[in-house]
Amino acid sequence: MSWWKFWKPKSEKADFVASFLQQSRTPIPGIRAIDQLNFVVLDTETTGLNPAQDFILSFGAIKISQMTIQVSTAVEWYPVSPKNGKATAAIHGLLESKTPVQISEFVPNLLSYLGDSILVGHHLGFDLEMLLKTCKPFGLEDFPNFCVDTMNLAIRLEQGPNADRHQFKPEEYSLDSLCDRYGIQKDDRHTAAGDAFLTAQLLLKLLVVAKNKGIRDFSALSKSW
Repeated sequence: MSWWKFWKPKSEKADFVASFLQQSRTPIPGIRAIDQLNFVVLDTETTGLNPAQDFILSFGAIKISQMTIQVSTAVEWYPVSPKNGKATAAIHGLLESKTPVQISEFVPNLLSYLGDSILVGHHLGFDLEMLLKTCKPFGLEDFPNFCVDTMNLAIRLEQGPNADRHQFKPEEYSLDSLCDRYGIQKDDRHTAAGDAFLTAQLLLKLLVVAKNKGIRDFSALSKSW
């Protein structure tokens, strides 16, 4: 079967997609304390930065519950890609995986892993766009999960709710800069699993700042953009 045929959009939802969507039908109570929230912190490494033309080379993620990084939950998967990583290998070092995972296996494992957790990432929108592209052939139209972008959260906490982004340089809120600012050692940078772990550490630092600013429950967190 050709790759085009494999990726041809389908209108019907796979059973595992329906199950995933069912989990998110119950909203998170606004009064739930931040330290009782569940997060999945994720990152992708890709063949490029154009979602229309590029593909995921690796997916890394780790879970946080009760304000603690659950190291045993860390994953790094390498979905099969029709395109190699030559164009971006200088960044992440990936050309092709020695342990590729078929898309038909990767997507159900991904959705099972995400569940109804809050999704977190640095520049999260790009990662979710790439993941959604991968999931759409199985009938997923969007991720129903609440999402937190650590870059936006950091700007909101440091610059205020009405921050003018023209008043500071974008690189001041890169993952590298924020790790330096919050005292996070930058190990395993530019791998999906490594960046997810760094982002998880950053999230915990930012949530402490948020609590000190009166953002103590999900309702306040969801309004902090």
